[in-house]
Amino acid sequence: MKKVITDWKRFHTRHSNIEWQENFFDHRIRTDESLDEKMEYIRHNPVRQGLVAKPEDWQYVWTNSDLR
Repeated sequence: MKKVITDWKRFHTRHSNIEWQENFFDHRIRTDESLDEKMEYIRHNPVRQGLVAKPEDWQYVWTNSDLR
């Protein structure tokens, strides 16, 4: 998985000028509750970075129903 993620990040860095944090930590999702928790965490990343005031303002937002 590390190679796949590294290659994927490299591709998007070159083609989309995206800046990534170093490394990553994968999580095994075992329950719907765990999925919801991880999705909420991810949705709040742009807010924590000061890019938007609330998660809904981020143009790349999704909902649980989009993933199920």
